Amino acid sequence: MVPTPEDAPGPPATATPAPDATPSRLQDLVVITGFSGAGKSTAMNVFEDAGYFCVDNLPPEMIRSLVDLFMHEGSKVEHAAVVSDVRGGEFFETLSAVVDGMATLEVAHRLLFLDADEQTLMNRYKETRRRHPLAPHSSIATGIAAERSVLEPLKQRADFVVDTTGLSAAELRRRIAAEYLPRQSAGRLAVTFQSFGFKHGPPRDADLSFDVRFLPNPHYVPDLRMLTGRDQRVVDYVAREGHLADFYERLIPLLDFLLPQYQAEGKSHLMVAVGCTGGRHRSVAIAEHLAARYRDREDLFVEVAHRDADRAKP
Repeated sequence: MVPTPEDAPGPPATATPAPDATPSRLQDLVVITGFSGAGKSTAMNVFEDAGYFCVDNLPPEMIRSLVDLFMHEGSKVEHAAVVSDVRGGEFFETLSAVVDGMATLEVAHRLLFLDADEQTLMNRYKETRRRHPLAPHSSIATGIAAERSVLEPLKQRADFVVDTTGLSAAELRRRIAAEYLPRQSAGRLAVTFQSFGFKHGPPRDADLSFDVRFLPNPHYVPDLRMLTGRDQRVVDYVAREGHLADFYERLIPLLDFLLPQYQAEGKSHLMVAVGCTGGRHRSVAIAEHLAARYRDREDLFVEVAHRDADRAKP
């Protein structure tokens, strides 16, 4: 899955921060901008997951008003992120001036710019079949060219530029979390348990990879072939000879040892890949089990992903 173009213009969507008994003021503001289709919504979601108050599709002239509101005594918003881009139409041209004007405010602010090459942007638009906001009645290439002209001054004055060419949505999330979140916001180790099929190729970004093709394969059982490892019947079949329990007896202590070690070294995200032949049965069952095993730990943020489980059914 890759970052996809943002939705058409619409009312800003907000994420309400968790209540806090102690009044506070805005300490960190991130303004996210860049090309349509470069992954701005994905980046915003990372900040939202870290507890930032987030607003999408905010016209630049409203940014200062939002900051003033958050700087008011009694505000409980300490961290905020806003996405402002060409969906704002003619108002977007004032973004540079608005960002420059924030230098007079007593709040740390950063301009994060997301870029991608033309072919990548075109491919993402073709996948979603959306029209480019700057060329609704023309070609995608025309819209990208027009957007590049508008965005170039912002790219030049951005504090950070991220080229998302070749990055999946998951890879972009990990990079944003690792490089652009304050350390105190990224205190929990994000762990992704990903299943995959060796016949589709190994994952390129795995930190730990386990081959579970030694376990009984449900693919050869007609009643189980069309199911996935999310089905309890598949889990029972994989576990029927006792080797799955033996595997967990060795794997869980290993992970219990390794996760704190990675965390102590300052690692922000860990990808644990589990592979079987097709990526539908054994690896899915084990990835689900591991995610459930570690999901309730307060020092971890756990996700599960199944790369190949929804490919064409066998």
